[in-house]
Amino acid sequence: MKTIESGGRGLYVQYLQLALNRAGYPTLIDGIFGEGTCASLRRFLGEPEAACRVDEAVWDRLIPYLKGYTLHEIRPGDTYTGIAGQYGTDAAHIIRANPTVDPGNLVPGRIISVPFAFDIVPDQVPISSELNDWILEGLTVRYPFLIQGQVGESVMGRRIAYLQIGTGSREVFYNASFHANEWITSLVLLRFAEEYSKAFAEGRSLYSVRASWLFYGFKLYLMPLVNPDGVDLVTGALTEGPSYENAVNIAAQYPNIPFPGGWKANIEGIDLNLQFPAGWEQAKENKYAQGYTTPAPRDYVGPEPLSAPESKAVYEFTRAHDFRLILAYHAQGEVIYWKYLDYEPEDSRRIALYFGEVSGYAVELTPAGSGYAGYKDWFIQEYNRPGYTIEVGRGVSPLPLSQFPGIYFNNRLILEGGMTELE
Repeated sequence: MKTIESGGRGLYVQYLQLALNRAGYPTLIDGIFGEGTCASLRRFLGEPEAACRVDEAVWDRLIPYLKGYTLHEIRPGDTYTGIAGQYGTDAAHIIRANPTVDPGNLVPGRIISVPFAFDIVPDQVPISSELNDWILEGLTVRYPFLIQGQVGESVMGRRIAYLQIGTGSREVFYNASFHANEWITSLVLLRFAEEYSKAFAEGRSLYSVRASWLFYGFKLYLMPLVNPDGVDLVTGALTEGPSYENAVNIAAQYPNIPFPGGWKANIEGIDLNLQFPAGWEQAKENKYAQGYTTPAPRDYVGPEPLSAPESKAVYEFTRAHDFRLILAYHAQGEVIYWKYLDYEPEDSRRIALYFGEVSGYAVELTPAGSGYAGYKDWFIQEYNRPGYTIEVGRGVSPLPLSQFPGIYFNNRLILEGGMTELE
C-alpha cells in the first residue's frame, strides 16, 4: 500500500476518507489530505497527537472498512448478539458469514468473520484493481455461496478475477472495463453482485423475480475488471514505474487525447475490445486509416488477434464455458448494440428490445467504423447466441460518479433480464 501524508492528494486519499466515514468518523471525500481528514484520522486512531500519516500499519486498520468485514477472536462468554453489538452490525450477518460455526457453541480462540452493517460496493470513489480485489473478497466472506476465481493476469501481473453466482445449468456472462476510462461499469457489475447476493441470502426477490429462482436456474459469471492496469492508470492507482513511464511516452505521440483520462487501452497501448477474431483485419484497416498504427491510448488493434493477455484470458474463459448470453459493459451513449454483421441469433432482437424498454436506452446496430473485432462481435459469430454491448451514461469518459445512481437504476433490469429473458 502507498504511504500517504498530510497534504497528499489522489485516489488513496479518497480510499482513506471512505474508510474513515465507514468507521464512523465523518470526512469529506475529496481526495485531499487536509486538516479535516487529519482530525478524523487521529480520532480513528485514538491518538490526538498522531502524525497525519497513513503507512502500512495504519492501512492494516483501515482496510477492513474497505473490504466490509473484520476478524474477531472468540473469547469466553461471547455470543453472536454481543459480538454484533461490539461491531455495530447484526448477528444474522455473522451467522451467514460463518456457516461452519455453531452459534450455540462458540469455542474460545476461534477466529470468525464479522461483516459490518454497511454495503461494500461504494459509489463515492473510483475503482482500482486493489479496491476490486478487496470488494470481491468482502463479498465472498459476507456471502459464502459466492465463488471467486481468476482467469489470468494482466500485462503487469494483476488478477483478472471473476465472481460466480448461482448453481443452475444455464451459464450467462457479464463483463466490464475492457476500456480503461470506462471504469464506472465495474461498479455497475459489483453493485449488481451485492444486490443479487443480498436478495438471495435474505430469501426475497431481486427486482422482478425471486432471487432463488435465478440462483438455482443459472450460473452467472461476472468479470468486473477486464483491464486492471489501464483502469489503475486512469483512476490514479498507477502513477510511477516503468509501465507508467511507457504509457506516458505512448500518450505523448497522441497529444490530442487527454492523459490519463482519454486512455482506453491496456497498459501497452492495445485496445482490448479490438482484439477478437471477428473481422480483425477489417478493424485493423479501419483503425489504421484513422492513424492508430502503433500502440496508442485507444483504437490500436495490436499486432495480431488475442495478442494482449487480458483479451486472450476473456477469450479462453468463454471457450471453457457454455454461455447462453453475454453482456459487455461500456460507456457512454445510453445505447444497446445487439448485432454483428448479418448474424441474428434466436431471440436476440426480442431481448434487445426488452433491454431498451426497461432501461430507456436506444437499441441500435453497431456503427460500421467500430463494428469489428469486439468481444460481442466474436461471441455472436462464434456461438450464434445473444450478445450485447451496453453503453451506459452520457458525456465524456471517464464519466463522473454523480451519474452512477442513474446508470445503475437504468441497468438493474437489464442485468436481471440477462437471465430472465432467456426463458
